[in-house]
Amino acid sequence: MTKFTHFNGQGRARMVDISNKNETERTATAKTSIFVTKEIHDKITARTIEKGDVLAVAQVAGIMAAKKTPDWIPMCHPLQLKGVDITFGWQIDENNFELEIEAFVKTKGSTGVEMEALTAASATALTIYDMCKAIDKGMVIGNTYLLEKKGGKSGDYYRGEDNDGNQ
Repeated sequence: MTKFTHFNGQGRARMVDISNKNETERTATAKTSIFVTKEIHDKITARTIEKGDVLAVAQVAGIMAAKKTPDWIPMCHPLQLKGVDITFGWQIDENNFELEIEAFVKTKGSTGVEMEALTAASATALTIYDMCKAIDKGMVIGNTYLLEKKGGKSGDYYRGEDNDGNQ
């Protein structure tokens, strides 16, 4: 059974001591999506949402959120991030307009950046919702998950694959 490291000897919360861990390059990519109406899709792609360029604002929100992850997640260590990138891609069929969001985060440090990537993806989707809610409040933010992480003691992780990269 795994020992829960976020608890002290009294069973109370603590921040894990990472001072003895090696500094290595660490990356993580998280993914989420938001389902919108055709009207919202058309306005986002035409950049005619009254509040401004939705994807540009959402990108900045995601980057800012990655940098502020320890303010959101109590046991996260403050990290000096080396890079954050948010990318978008539309998946469209006759009735669904899904905007996929990927958040990539990189650092060189003693702990991973999975939480920063997940926070960035989530904040990006929430910002899109906020900027488009006047048109339709029925938007749905999809599954949010870690796509991959590289570096660190536990090794690499690829969603849907074993740690050797095999399907």
